[in-house]
Amino acid sequence: MSSLSIFRKVAVAEGISYLLLLFVAMPLKYFADMPLYVKYTGWAHGLLFVLYAATLVLAWQEQKWKFGKALLIFLASLLPFAPFIVDRKLKDGR
Repeated sequence: MSSLSIFRKVAVAEGISYLLLLFVAMPLKYFADMPLYVKYTGWAHGLLFVLYAATLVLAWQEQKWKFGKALLIFLASLLPFAPFIVDRKLKDGR
């Protein structure tokens, strides 16, 4: 399995965890007084974010991307739906 394939899987998982954190766990914390969901979802998201960064570096080296492309892909991890766009573009070979 290539590092690009692994990165794409991690990117989707990281994107899902980010959406769960923002749109499920955070509302439960503030509107239903259930802070543990943020604790556990946040922990999982943090781990997946670190994996995203690490597998990005491996894919960057393997694919010989320019720094600008790798930087944009990293910045995509900071936006809620962007990892899914990155996955689609990488799947299409862009």
